Amino acid sequence: MKFFQERKAKFLVGNAFYRCESEVVRDLGVLAAAIYKGDRGSLRVLDVMSGSGVRSLRYWLEGGADWIWTNDSNPELNDLLQQNLGAAIASGCLKLTHRDANRIFFDCYDRKDYYDLVDVDSFGAGLPFLDTMLWATKIGGLIYLTSTDGKTGTGHLPENSLKMYGSYTRIHPAAQEQALRLLIGKMQQSAASKGLGIEPIFSLFAAKTYRIMARLSSKPRLNAENYGFLGYCHACGQYQTIDWRKLGQNHCPVEGSPLTLTGPLWLGKLHDRNYLEQMITLAENWQWPKRVELLQIMRSEADLPPYFYTLGEIGRRGKMDIPKRSQLILAIQNRGYRASATHIDPQAIKTDMTLLDCISVARELTTALDFKNLL
Repeated sequence: MKFFQERKAKFLVGNAFYRCESEVVRDLGVLAAAIYKGDRGSLRVLDVMSGSGVRSLRYWLEGGADWIWTNDSNPELNDLLQQNLGAAIASGCLKLTHRDANRIFFDCYDRKDYYDLVDVDSFGAGLPFLDTMLWATKIGGLIYLTSTDGKTGTGHLPENSLKMYGSYTRIHPAAQEQALRLLIGKMQQSAASKGLGIEPIFSLFAAKTYRIMARLSSKPRLNAENYGFLGYCHACGQYQTIDWRKLGQNHCPVEGSPLTLTGPLWLGKLHDRNYLEQMITLAENWQWPKRVELLQIMRSEADLPPYFYTLGEIGRRGKMDIPKRSQLILAIQNRGYRASATHIDPQAIKTDMTLLDCISVARELTTALDFKNLL
């Protein structure tokens, strides 16, 4: 059998599910875990859908986990996991089981066996495990939840979204960010129903996967300001956030036409900038330059409005060729607005400037660059 190498981890895949494209997801999870271990002094991990076991192995080798409960519901993977995780098992730092994930969560709650990091890497939306995984998480601990159901979150299956999230989704250019915010909103709802709260550490869209790393807090964080609706005008392309008290006033200020609404969903910060700063420093120490670059983009977009404008949309609506993203961002910033790249789409920007003004700035910039090239 062929051995795979991912960072410090060497492992077999066999018949287990493994995507090398998701290395970035595991990298950020390990960085967040290592920061937590450094802050708290200990790290106990519950990895309930281990697949090949590479995540558990990396939490042990790189994240500094003191104890890991590794589980996969498929007992046919036992031999493979025993081989991949043998060193951790022999050290007494890891327990391997083959049980239903929800039963494990309830078992943890019943025995008051709470974990610092609960990792659920499920196929699909991951929501069937959301309520129960909270029971196994320590207050102040981390939750790492996966969704691979892009169609529901991006508005292609709005009826599914209504069933799963209690929200109605629509299609628009920033729909991938919408999917992340739906997932955070559902996490906030589930926590609030238990008198708890969720604080997003980072929200990642990579390799067609949506991943939320969040901290479980002792007080609800959900309120009418950070949980509401996103309006989109198909006529002019402008976005607008709509709170619950103004649902009857959802008209585009430019066109006067009704906005297409998605929601409710999370409207607050996508990332915790302070935590990302620590992750950046650690990634630099570990010499992970690509992760440093990614985290720097995430840091810059953390508290910008809950949508983005694609360069293609700016060019199409402005009927022009568009400048480089970096040039447009700098030009917007020079006019006193906030602007950033977004990790979600390499051909998009996040800014508090309106789309019409972005088009105007892009047109001025393109004209100036064309004139400069003629000289």
